[in-house]
Amino acid sequence: MAATMQLYETSVGRVVPFEPDDIVKMYVCGITPYDATHLGHASTYMGYDILQRRLRDLGHETRCVRNVTDVDDDILRKARELGVHYLDLAAAETARFDADMVALGMLPSWSEPRATSAIADIRRFIGTLLDGGYAYESGGAVYFSAVSYDGFGELSGYPRDEMLELAAERGGHPDDPNKRDPLDFVLWQPSAPDEPAWDSRWGPGRPGWHIECSALALRELDANTIDLHGGGADLIFPHHECERAQSEAATGEPFVRHWMHQAMVRMDGEKMSKSLGNLVFVSDLRKEFDPRAIRLGILAHHYRDSWEWNETIMPTGAARLERWQRAGEGDGALAEVRAALDDDLDSPTALRAIDDAAARGEGVSTAAMLVGVDIGAELPLGQPPSETAI
Repeated sequence: MAATMQLYETSVGRVVPFEPDDIVKMYVCGITPYDATHLGHASTYMGYDILQRRLRDLGHETRCVRNVTDVDDDILRKARELGVHYLDLAAAETARFDADMVALGMLPSWSEPRATSAIADIRRFIGTLLDGGYAYESGGAVYFSAVSYDGFGELSGYPRDEMLELAAERGGHPDDPNKRDPLDFVLWQPSAPDEPAWDSRWGPGRPGWHIECSALALRELDANTIDLHGGGADLIFPHHECERAQSEAATGEPFVRHWMHQAMVRMDGEKMSKSLGNLVFVSDLRKEFDPRAIRLGILAHHYRDSWEWNETIMPTGAARLERWQRAGEGDGALAEVRAALDDDLDSPTALRAIDDAAARGEGVSTAAMLVGVDIGAELPLGQPPSETAI
């Protein structure tokens, strides 16, 4: 069986055929659970949800792993500020995230492993890299040598100056004096006195960020090469570039067949992020809007297009949901929706096709389910649809 889907491939910068085997092995970088789920999270995972729905519609089985980064600099810093144990913070915020994902109708992950479950795997992984000459010890830490891997930089396509700039912005610490090269990245690091530590042959410490995802992806999917790896576009460098380098250095095989990245949601002209504090929380939106309307508000934007939050997005999604509910049961627009999703997951076109079918008086429940919306019961009789324009 071969899917007819076309998807944008980050490493080559164009839309290419995506033709996986019957079982599609996917890894999507999950949350660092130190705050509530915001709209940027929801938008990112919505793209991979829609991808899986269409793949299953085509007859594939999908195995999507989404990790939980329950130990890293951010969560330890937040736990310190709150005066709580980092694992208690992780458990509470992961539960909130999961509740939001269920409410939004996301397909459950095939596996949702925690980084702390992979310490033994990570230590073995680092040992392999050291034995192969791809890593070195310095200053009590272990680093991956970027120059030891010939393909470093090929995923992002960024020149060295841009990689250095992004490394500085995104926790790569290019000014670390223990590094042989500023683009080298940490695999294992000593823990601060108030941080968790695990024994290793390099001394007690904890893993670096990038090695966690490589170890989890290879372990959970039981393969050196997986079909698709995804996450937000801000992870292309350094996170995914480093993942690719260390994984291929360790196994000698291609790590990922297809790289897919989700564009950022913006607010006040900046990327919506915890560090900036410019957030719209899903839990707050759920107090005012049907979660299906939130889903439609997100899907009105193409996964590769960055978009700006505004107060009209959710009312527009609610109005769309009402019209679909009034259209009722049927297969209207199903072929058009399938064609749109096969064209690089063009969800805006898919939604407009369902709108048009509903306007023609056709039932749209089957097509709506393909984009993850169960139109459910009819609206109460006599309740007029909203006039908000799409």
